[in-house]
Amino acid sequence: MAEPAPIPEEWLAGLASAAREERLALLRRLLAQGFSIDELERAIAEDRLVLLGIERVFGAVLSAEEIERRTGVPAARLSRARRLLGLPEPEPGERVFTEEDVAAAEAIKLFTDAGIDQDAIDETTAVLGEGMARLAATIDAQFLQTFLRAGESEQEAAERLALIAQELTPAFRPVLMSAFTAQLRASVARGVLGSEQLSSGQPPAEQVVAVCFVDMVGFTRLGVELEVLELGAIARQLARLAATVVSPPARLIKTIGDAAMFVSPDPAALVEVALDLLDGAAAEDLPVLRAGIAYGPSVERAGDFYGNTVNLASRVTGVARPGSVLCTAEVHDAAAETFDWSFAGRHRLKGVSRPAPLHRARRAVTSRP
Repeated sequence: MAEPAPIPEEWLAGLASAAREERLALLRRLLAQGFSIDELERAIAEDRLVLLGIERVFGAVLSAEEIERRTGVPAARLSRARRLLGLPEPEPGERVFTEEDVAAAEAIKLFTDAGIDQDAIDETTAVLGEGMARLAATIDAQFLQTFLRAGESEQEAAERLALIAQELTPAFRPVLMSAFTAQLRASVARGVLGSEQLSSGQPPAEQVVAVCFVDMVGFTRLGVELEVLELGAIARQLARLAATVVSPPARLIKTIGDAAMFVSPDPAALVEVALDLLDGAAAEDLPVLRAGIAYGPSVERAGDFYGNTVNLASRVTGVARPGSVLCTAEVHDAAAETFDWSFAGRHRLKGVSRPAPLHRARRAVTSRP
């Protein structure tokens, strides 16, 4: 039987006797689980030794070459997919893949055989990586906030957290699939497939939608005045509120720190969302918001929207007063009878050749008899 690898003394430096014994026990257990000396040394340097046990829960035991032998999908293609997910490209023979990656490789092969080209698969992979990175970071932070206990030793925390991760991780799979299926169903329901598309064999090149940006006034200044954790809590509160106020046909496209983006084929529905969001922020004592809305042709790609209408909505937001919903003439004309409007003047906006007439929307006051 091979002798266990010696534990370098510098890995124990500065630890009291009890903590030293705990560290030794944890290191020996991790070595027995197959972690290398290099992996342990890196984890100690990065102050993440306790988390290695959780990594093992996810079972990264396969290399790209091994998956290639099992599925026929080239190792180079697997490495490329990993890079598109935003993860480091593995070295030859490096074991960074799991049994689920085998199933994913077989799915990619199925998509290719069905006629989906590589560019489309790459685009989908990149979008998936962006979304999953954010979701994983959110779950990771919530996991530690929920289950971390004051006063635990390294070994106690490592064992307990790894056990909890092992128990809870399988429960995320049906949650993720349920959310994906619901979003896919909603996307299909919004789709357009008429005689023109059937004749050309191409989906619509663009669509006419209202685009709205909402942002916090003075968020940059808040970054100087507030602690990082408090600033993050404000951004999370805005994201939660944005998801809460939106309803079909309007939809939330994304939130980025101090801002949220919405679209809707119905301009009036989007103005209503913007007003609800401003009211909700005030009720929850968030920093003051402002909104800008434009209406016109736009192109949807990879779950986001692009084009002059999007750029114009962003410019309008930039000149909106705190606490106001500022709209282009097209939005005003499409929802003229739904809200109370006031003319906000003509504004020079970047990328627009002529001063643009803008209108401020307020909720209509119902007259009483």
